[in-house]
Amino acid sequence: MSDAPNITRLLSAVADGDKTALDELVPVVYAELRRMAQRYFARENPGHTLQATALVNEVYLKLAADRTTDWRNRAHFFGVAAQMMRHILVDHARGRQVAKRGGGKEKLELDEALVVSNEPAAIVTALDDALKTLAESDERKARIVELRFFGGLTAEETAEVLGVSAVTINREWRLAKAWLQRELSNT
Repeated sequence: MSDAPNITRLLSAVADGDKTALDELVPVVYAELRRMAQRYFARENPGHTLQATALVNEVYLKLAADRTTDWRNRAHFFGVAAQMMRHILVDHARGRQVAKRGGGKEKLELDEALVVSNEPAAIVTALDDALKTLAESDERKARIVELRFFGGLTAEETAEVLGVSAVTINREWRLAKAWLQRELSNT
């Protein structure tokens, strides 16, 4: 997210009603959303039925339609974008599971922001369920997984979004992965 000061400035200008700022913001934000989606899909099995462009378009349309959020800065904006990506990916996975009518549970593993399985839809939904459980006891760890896994953010970018150090992110990322590994192995 190398264009951070510019994005924050443009978000502020758009919030103040500057129409020319919106014209400048759109290509910068769209490019960053595309990069986030490509990071996510680089970890997926080939043949995923949802493509990065479709994911970005859907997220972008939702963000553009959101007139109620007061964007504090670019970190806040991309944090919300990562959350939207998670919801879209989970909804897509749940839809695929319903279309397949069931399927048994399988042992799932999480490894450094990479999920490997013969049934990606089942993993995404199992991960989403586990994240909801994790959020009940540790909201920040759940957000770290959401931002890193679904949003494709680096530790440094995640640290910026959450307002903590990258060292804290890396430590909590390791703990969250260990917790999720145990949780997913029990499904």
